Amino acid sequence: MKTSKLILVICLLAVAAPSHAQLLKKLGKAAERAAERTIERRVETETTKSTDRALDTVIEAPKKSRKERRNDRKKKKENGGNIIGGNDSSSQDTNTSNETVVNSNFDFTPGNIAIFNDNFSQDNPGDFPANWDSNGSGELVTINGKKWLRLGNKATIYPMLKNELPENYTIEFDLFTDGMDNKTSSQAFFKLLLEDTKGFQKPRTFSVVELSPCQFIASQGVIEKHVNGTREIRNKIGKDIRNSIAGRSRVSIAVNKTRMRVWLNEEKIVDVPRLIPEGANNFKLYTTGLRDNGTNDKIYIANFNIAKSGEDNRSKLLTEGRLSTNAILFNTGSASIKGGADAILKEIGEALQTNPSINILINGHTDSDGDTNSNLKLSQERANSVKQVLVQTYGIASSRIQTNGKGASEPIATNNTTAGKSKNRRVEFIKL
Repeated sequence: MKTSKLILVICLLAVAAPSHAQLLKKLGKAAERAAERTIERRVETETTKSTDRALDTVIEAPKKSRKERRNDRKKKKENGGNIIGGNDSSSQDTNTSNETVVNSNFDFTPGNIAIFNDNFSQDNPGDFPANWDSNGSGELVTINGKKWLRLGNKATIYPMLKNELPENYTIEFDLFTDGMDNKTSSQAFFKLLLEDTKGFQKPRTFSVVELSPCQFIASQGVIEKHVNGTREIRNKIGKDIRNSIAGRSRVSIAVNKTRMRVWLNEEKIVDVPRLIPEGANNFKLYTTGLRDNGTNDKIYIANFNIAKSGEDNRSKLLTEGRLSTNAILFNTGSASIKGGADAILKEIGEALQTNPSINILINGHTDSDGDTNSNLKLSQERANSVKQVLVQTYGIASSRIQTNGKGASEPIATNNTTAGKSKNRRVEFIKL
């Protein structure tokens, strides 16, 4: 009995073995498919997370602080205008093939005959400078060892000239604004005036250029022309000068009869061919809209120069045989030529190029400040520097140019005044 039961069990197992193997095989395939689906779901989940993170970076970006958002808005607003003196390289794509690049050369040439010069060296801090007049407040202050004239609010000031301004002249001065911020009024202006009246009489014929020191919006400055009480021109300047006018800057003005050009830090901001009416030859400065709290909205000027321009230096050298100029300026105590002398050096160079038979002598002159021997040496070195430009830039043979240093031995004006010293610091070209 036991034997028969054992045989029966063995038979049943023999029959069931193939089925069990098939079952295990089926279970293995199911497990494999389940594992594959699990892996697919995990890959899909991780891919989705990575894609979401990338999209979050591109679309939403990391949350910025209030200050960062405010700076971004300010940059966006500034980049929408014509920024003078700005340099936001982060917003520029230098690899863009269709980028438009506009270059504006500084074509200002200072006059070569001094009319008025004042660096306030003869005046004491706390005083109003002797060579100026004003119907308001103003005083000299010292900033980093240099004298500046602080202008009062709602005040007209002007240099006291002996004669009327000529048809062609230039004006240059340093400008310094301090304490300008987001609370500076949009109606705060520093005005350049040319009027038909002297003193503080109300003009009927005048022109005006308004420079705005306001920092929270783009400049609201305008240009205007009035003739006999009637306004003939009014237009916005249309330049965002906030970056340039904040802190120290340089103002350059060129007047050629009716045409007026104005540069701020070597960037031209005004060029109007018929802005100046006939008879408007009295230059004045005017400030308005400043806060009078003594801390904010401070405007200063320094190194003020007016010079006559417009002479044909090339013709003067060739026909008269002698040309004396103050337009070639040098760094203090140095023979290094400052910028702005290109125009007159070009005239001399071209005159020598077109007249190869002409030889010249260059005489250097200084004022009386300093040691006599040092001035002689300096004047010789400055004459040599001018010769070097003519030889290297314009290809003039060195043998055609002689040089000499006169020091302060041949003054053409007094050395007791700033204006006289400016006249004595000159370069002479003499046809041999």
